[in-house]
Amino acid sequence: MPPPGVCLNIMDARNKNNGYGTITNPEKFLNQGYQDLKQYCLIRGVRYIDEMFPPDRRSIGEGVLSQTDMKRVEWLRPAKISPNPSFVLDGISRFDFGQGLIGDCWFLASIGALTFQKKVLEQVVPIDQAFDENYCGLFHFRFWRFGRWMDVIIDDKLPTINGRLIFVHSKDPNEFWPALMEKAYAKVCGSYTDMSAGTLSEAMMDFTGGIHMCIGLSDPPPDLWELMCRAGQSSTLMGCGTPQGETAENTVLSNGLVQGHAYTVTGVKQVSQGNPVQLVRLWNPWGKGEWTGDWSDQSSLWKTVSAQDREVCLSVADDGEFWLTLEDFCKFFTDLDICGLSPDFLGGNSSHPWETSTYEGRWVAGTTAGGCLNNKDTFWTNPQYRIKICGECSEDVCQNNVMVSLMQKPDKRNRRLVQNLHIGFSIYEYKAHTGKFPASFFSSHAPVAQNKTYLNAREVMEFLLLKPGHYLIMPSTFSYNETASFLLTIYAKDETHC
Repeated sequence: MPPPGVCLNIMDARNKNNGYGTITNPEKFLNQGYQDLKQYCLIRGVRYIDEMFPPDRRSIGEGVLSQTDMKRVEWLRPAKISPNPSFVLDGISRFDFGQGLIGDCWFLASIGALTFQKKVLEQVVPIDQAFDENYCGLFHFRFWRFGRWMDVIIDDKLPTINGRLIFVHSKDPNEFWPALMEKAYAKVCGSYTDMSAGTLSEAMMDFTGGIHMCIGLSDPPPDLWELMCRAGQSSTLMGCGTPQGETAENTVLSNGLVQGHAYTVTGVKQVSQGNPVQLVRLWNPWGKGEWTGDWSDQSSLWKTVSAQDREVCLSVADDGEFWLTLEDFCKFFTDLDICGLSPDFLGGNSSHPWETSTYEGRWVAGTTAGGCLNNKDTFWTNPQYRIKICGECSEDVCQNNVMVSLMQKPDKRNRRLVQNLHIGFSIYEYKAHTGKFPASFFSSHAPVAQNKTYLNAREVMEFLLLKPGHYLIMPSTFSYNETASFLLTIYAKDETHC
């Protein structure tokens, strides 16, 4: 890797890992190999127990259960919970499960979205796992973590009280893929407690390793409906959240929505009621509890559409899924998160696919941690990346052609102990230059683009129009002398990015 702070051409700085850490050749999380451990257990005729995520209170963590309940916890294998355990029964569906005691609606809503993408789902959840003659109490799942795919191994001892699962549970008591998947992600996060509170984008990225876009619904783009329709037809995951309230967490409002809660976007549909009506379908990861306003399951408005639309759309089961208008969607929800394997859902000329470039970097206190532009004497020391936008910007193709994502990487395994820094990036246009750009360049040039504000978040991103020319990308923390690692990803139309 080049020395920190060297100015690099982003297209020459792609992550080259010889295929290791890819979805087809994932890294071994905590250096545990699935096949090796399985063979070890089968040869010796033993059931696997994971010493790296042991079936005890350390893996649950502090704060979720009272001390009294913690003493009642018994870790049981599925055969001790159900008479006929199965990994998957009749396929995988969002209706298979409901949320348990842990506040991981963000994770479960993302799983709900994942169930619509079979190919992506089978990458995350290897379906060739079963309670058969080769069963040895060992299961594995795959998650993308900050530029690398990880194969995560667990034993199948699950926390129960009185023989009932404490956390996510299947509606069919014989099905165990949701509980095992949640346990695998808890291992990645450090404990079950570490899964309390999070963002949809975090889990969606960890399921796809793809491109993420967050859209504020208080001021949505004019093409929001078209964007959602394109996303619905692509290999994307979509979810949304309600605003936090002043009252207690998980308060159910009079309209049936839950405050501070994540939902899965499961469909979009335009129906005719004389005039076209744009509807959005959502699913509550509780597995129950629904919107009660216009176009809800019991709404009389369904009588005003064709019998065919009612047949296709309407279900009156209390399964947590419901319809509402695009207007109400924007009114009662704060953000829409879309995560796809590729940026194709962003639109544009389909004859020119998107190209992805990724670079791992690091801010180092005292050398390459220059802080934001407020730090005039040190800003120039931040890592610098150059791109060149080629082609012509004619009227029919002059549209957003670049997405920049900056993601900070944690320095601790336990998710709740991670202290995210305020991060952001600025983009400058330049004519010709070699080597690292000095402080004088930034005192005489203003950014042509930047993210809206420095955020204390895992990722910041912007969707931009960059006209042909040479550009410098400067990722930085808000304060100087803050050490952290980051992942910078550039998505660009290949006819303009070279």
